[in-house]
Amino acid sequence: MSPPIRILIVDDHAVVRKGLAMVLRLEPDFEIVGEAGTGQEALTLAERLAPDGILLDRMMPGMDGKAVAQTL
Repeated sequence: MSPPIRILIVDDHAVVRKGLAMVLRLEPDFEIVGEAGTGQEALTLAERLAPDGILLDRMMPGMDGKAVAQTL
């Protein structure tokens, strides 16, 4: 069995982050390693946690998802 896919969830709405995390935690192939509410927080956590994948909200105030993706 391979290790789970480590995921960082990024969305400026906490209820969306929590909902996605709740659903993904039901799947044994996924591990939620962190949640971020801003683009800058996403960059910090991505560097620190080195997730395999990031679920990234496209429209966020300040640094949007496109800017985060380009920076990563």
